[in-house]
Amino acid sequence: MSTQETNLTDKEKSATSKYGLTPKQVRLVDTLVATGCSIKEASIKAGYSTKDGGRVQASRTLRTAKVQKYMMDQCARTLGLGAVVASNKLVHLAGSAKSEHVQLEASRDVLDRVGLRTPDKVQHSVEGQLKINIDLS
Repeated sequence: MSTQETNLTDKEKSATSKYGLTPKQVRLVDTLVATGCSIKEASIKAGYSTKDGGRVQASRTLRTAKVQKYMMDQCARTLGLGAVVASNKLVHLAGSAKSEHVQLEASRDVLDRVGLRTPDKVQHSVEGQLKINIDLS
């Protein structure tokens, strides 16, 4: 086992085997997803060249299918974790916000997310016979 392989984190090892990425590609995507920085900054942190060639190489790397798949999975994972925090915040606001308007809106959002929203339109159905006569004489 080479020194480079022994220095990999568990996450890098997992991503390299599951997605077929290099550790540098994993670090590039992880840096972008975690920090939201520019491609140039992420490429430098991931170990690409500090010159423009490193940014160009990182940009090309990000366009490959396997790297995009990994990036989408990481974004979905990050959003999923953020959803837990956001839902807790909504519940907290619904019960303890100082403004009644904020409490009302947070309560509506919570109900909407659990499927108990008020319908956008109400449709009334009337059964029976309807007869219309039009006399044009």
